[in-house]
Amino acid sequence: MTRIFQLCLCSVAAVSFCFAVEPVTAVHGTVSKIDAGAKTVAIKTKDGTVTTLHWAGKTTVHGTEAGAKGTFKGLKEGSEVVAHYTDKGADKTAVEVDNVGKDGLKETEGTVTDIDRGSKTLAVKTADGSVQTFKMADHASEDAGKDVGHATEKSAKVTVYYTEDAGKKVAHFFETH
Repeated sequence: MTRIFQLCLCSVAAVSFCFAVEPVTAVHGTVSKIDAGAKTVAIKTKDGTVTTLHWAGKTTVHGTEAGAKGTFKGLKEGSEVVAHYTDKGADKTAVEVDNVGKDGLKETEGTVTDIDRGSKTLAVKTADGSVQTFKMADHASEDAGKDVGHATEKSAKVTVYYTEDAGKKVAHFFETH
């Protein structure tokens, strides 16, 4: 009986490793190059660092016209983006890319007043005194544990990049000032 229990435990452990969630990292910058043949996009940050990401069929893009020709799902060189990606060794794969430029995601600035990781909501007080509440996308919720959690302690200013879905604001990315 002990041997059967050990085998079951090993099987469960092996399966859990197969379904482990890879951490997602974000980069904010400008698309400097798109290579459709290699399925890569290069993103240059303000400090000049270039991050090259691969994309897959399941990579989602928000804030673009998906049918635009000669582009990567509506993005083109010069587009301001936030890319969320997984990092496996030297291979970085885009999970989601958000266009945050003029025609991309909406943005608002303010001070974090509340963050609820359980319900994945974020409340931000804007300059006019109103409070806007956002549902956080999964990767934005993960970011909340890193950056915004620290920002709430200091009441730091943040910029929230979001979409609206069925009348609800969905935060895809935020950064502290």
